[in-house]
Amino acid sequence: MNESTKYVKGRIEKLNGSLVFPIYQTSAYQMPLGEKYRYSREFNPTVEALSDKIAEIEDAESGASFSSGMGAVTTSLLANLKPGSRLLVQRDMFARTYKFATEFLSSWKVSVRSVDPGTDNMVSEIEKGADIAIFESLTNPILRVNDIRRIARAAGASGCRIFVDSTLATPVNQKPLSYGANIVMHSASKFIAGHNDVIAGLVAGSRKEVQRIDDLRRTLGPSMDPNTAFLVMRGIRTLKVRMDVINASALRISEVLSENPLVDDVIYPGLKSHPDHSIAKEMLAGFGGVIAFRVRNGRGNEAKFMDHLRICIPANTLGGSETTISNPFTMSHRGLSEEEKKRVGITPDLFRLSVGLEEPADIIEDIDAAIKSIQS
Repeated sequence: MNESTKYVKGRIEKLNGSLVFPIYQTSAYQMPLGEKYRYSREFNPTVEALSDKIAEIEDAESGASFSSGMGAVTTSLLANLKPGSRLLVQRDMFARTYKFATEFLSSWKVSVRSVDPGTDNMVSEIEKGADIAIFESLTNPILRVNDIRRIARAAGASGCRIFVDSTLATPVNQKPLSYGANIVMHSASKFIAGHNDVIAGLVAGSRKEVQRIDDLRRTLGPSMDPNTAFLVMRGIRTLKVRMDVINASALRISEVLSENPLVDDVIYPGLKSHPDHSIAKEMLAGFGGVIAFRVRNGRGNEAKFMDHLRICIPANTLGGSETTISNPFTMSHRGLSEEEKKRVGITPDLFRLSVGLEEPADIIEDIDAAIKSIQS
């Protein structure tokens, strides 16, 4: 089946032949007819359809759905770690994941080692010994591209398993399992659902790996509701089309921003100046919809810059149809210490742009006008 067709193809509801899989808005099921599902915290037909869909588009044996991306991350780690386990976590990943590992799991007597950005650093730490390494395929917000192939080879040689958060890449641009990842995770609230109207998380991998995680999901309770599953499946139908547009727009915008004398630094894997550009060309089908950049005179003028934007929406999220912008230093990564932010490269003048479906020229003009507003 063609890759584009895979996203559009829905699951037909066999009972009545509905083209759109319906929302099973029920908490429980009559027994013995409802023996398979029993109770919707554990199993729901609409949620099951989404779990099957993420497995299909990730070329995985199995999938599971969660009430949030963090629910997917925390449940996956808790299902696979115990006191005394050794965990590697990359510093330049979503701040809540990093804090969960370094604060909660450390207090739970898991041996947690923080790893500086870059594939070389992760490989080096894996070779020292670890049980699980968790990192992002495309990191948030500094957009390093991890070479999953190299990391997987090192992990295989040392008995380490790797969990990859591929939220920014999406299955359209990369399938981490094909490069050797054991588990791939997504905050489906972002590009996968794509409309800023749900909170959701997804996991895919081998049947054995996912079953272990999903069993704990049923116990802990971060279960997805059927309305959310319905909306995420609707978003998946247009994911390939949206990402093709977003990939092209983000590349164009990054190229123009890099020529702007009032922008000090543009970070985007599609640019030759990016430190991982050669890896990105090999491992990504598209360079993604997120651009990071630093604005001249942006330090101390973060709020003023964002207040002058008319199309780009200041918001603590990414991956929607609308273009959003954030200041990670004061927003998504505000919980990190000053030392942690400095070590990763999250400075007050760094902005994260999530490109939507607007005309690229309008986004470029909007950013340019806002940048000029803080130069006097």
